[in-house]
Amino acid sequence: MINTLLGIKKNMTSTYDSRGRRVGATVVQMSSNFVTQAKTTEGKDGYDAIQLGYGTKKSVKKPQLGIGKKAAVELPIRWFREVKASDQELKPGTEITLNQVFSIGDAVKVIADSKGKGFQGGVRRHGFHGGPKTHGQSDRLRAPGAIGSGTTPGRVYKGKKMAGHMGATQVSIRNLEVVGLDKTNNLLVIKGGIPGPVGSLVMVTKLGRIKGYTPPPEEKADEEEEQKEAEVHETKEPEVKEEKTEEVSVEPTEQPEQKGEENAG
Repeated sequence: MINTLLGIKKNMTSTYDSRGRRVGATVVQMSSNFVTQAKTTEGKDGYDAIQLGYGTKKSVKKPQLGIGKKAAVELPIRWFREVKASDQELKPGTEITLNQVFSIGDAVKVIADSKGKGFQGGVRRHGFHGGPKTHGQSDRLRAPGAIGSGTTPGRVYKGKKMAGHMGATQVSIRNLEVVGLDKTNNLLVIKGGIPGPVGSLVMVTKLGRIKGYTPPPEEKADEEEEQKEAEVHETKEPEVKEEKTEEVSVEPTEQPEQKGEENAG
């Protein structure tokens, strides 16, 4: 079975982990994913993969509509992503739900595009400490400083940390824990934060189970339910007493008949 699904990052909240500790968590909206294309090594593609379709949109381009129609999916699909898989049972048009892949206690990997920060300096982008505040350098507090070594090598090395565009790159985080799962609303709660802004596309892959995971204890019955059960027991007791009174009322009817027989004798 496939181990990856697509979703939308919703918001952050707080919950409790398996040890009862209060932790921050991220909610991911993960409604049904549709298989739009299955690629195999034997086919023209030459490799095993499955194309997933997720999300809807009012205005979808015609090539995307064509992929959906070919897979017999009526909804206009917004996003398409390929996932490595060799399951030949998954055919185009197959619907995959949240509870078929994930469960509480799973270790997952999240892939998403980070928030775009625009053009940033070296202090924010790379954590530079900047120059001294004193000794006549009042205007060099956030300056990057020297970027070269002089005559040798006489150039700037590739990959030099400098100011530039920050964010809007693909980021993956591994070994995150699934701490909640809502089947009715198709919500997946992941411990900690995940990359990307609210409303962005997220790819979640199941890696295995968290080591040493202990399931939470069973929920105890509420006080209201206990009161209802006590009321039910109280209503049953009077019924037993009524049966006893009926048995006692039968005894006096036999006595007058015996007295009548004695007088007749």
